[in-house]
Amino acid sequence: MTHTEIIYRRRLAVLEHAQRTGNVAETCRVFGISRTRYYKWKQVADRYGLAALMPKERRAPQMPMATPTHVVERLVTLAVLEPTIGCRQYADRLGDQGFSIAKSTVQKILVTHGLSTRQRRLARAAAVTAATTGLVTEAARDDEPFGFCLAAAGPGELVCVDSFYIGKLKGVGKVYQLSAIDVFTRWAFVWLVIGPVEATHSLTFLERLLRHYRRHGITVRAVLSDNGLEYNASAFSTALAAKGLRHVRIPARSPNHNAVVERFHGTILQECWRPAFHRRHFASIRQLQAEADAWLCTYHRRRNHGDYMRGRTPQGVLDNHKKRKAA
Repeated sequence: MTHTEIIYRRRLAVLEHAQRTGNVAETCRVFGISRTRYYKWKQVADRYGLAALMPKERRAPQMPMATPTHVVERLVTLAVLEPTIGCRQYADRLGDQGFSIAKSTVQKILVTHGLSTRQRRLARAAAVTAATTGLVTEAARDDEPFGFCLAAAGPGELVCVDSFYIGKLKGVGKVYQLSAIDVFTRWAFVWLVIGPVEATHSLTFLERLLRHYRRHGITVRAVLSDNGLEYNASAFSTALAAKGLRHVRIPARSPNHNAVVERFHGTILQECWRPAFHRRHFASIRQLQAEADAWLCTYHRRRNHGDYMRGRTPQGVLDNHKKRKAA
């Protein structure tokens, strides 16, 4: 039994004891917890179910001297493309691309991503081939599922939305980013507001993103969101139903089910906001919005994307789909 399972079972025991005895104060004395903590667990269980009481795994922090994310992504991609070479050769290949990295660091990163041995790298490469081309080998059958992937049949079939806290800026306030990204084309839309984010913001954001996608020839059919208050409000669901849009909610405490927009938030944080805050001082929300819009031009038209997009840009995918549809 793992540590998280022990915590989960204890929380279930607390709720079960309180339900059996009908005395919350006695339950808190028996288990040594406060009533505030009990009612917090009770509220989570009533709203999302008992599975939501499972402790949430914490993401490893990004240390200042850690290997940059883009270097790690290149290494993992290289390990799948050329699974039979060793750590020294991986370090040499990255050195040819302009990245200085030690072979011990290469091995550490491969272990973290489950690619420490040649057999595991071959199995991962076979699984990727099976998922993209349909060619199934013995290595692909032996490999376990290695991720969660959202997919859509065409532009607008599924648009992921989420809110992202940028930070508290002097003279501006608490700035939040409302993001929407189309799963098929990875075409993104960003709107910045002064927080906290409420249902009125999500309604205005919905109108803006629909107009934005309509201008680019994309008809939105479904919206995927988490269970945040701004997207769980009845007004937001009513607005979606009135426009004939399907609302898909991810399971509680499962951000990987909204992985497309979560990954986009990491990209815009690393490539737009952090460099921008080192370059200049922002005095208004309009300046921030202009910075985001300028970066999105590069993101849509000039930045080549990774494995799912096969090095293409969102504009290229959208144009190619329009040509095929016309033909």
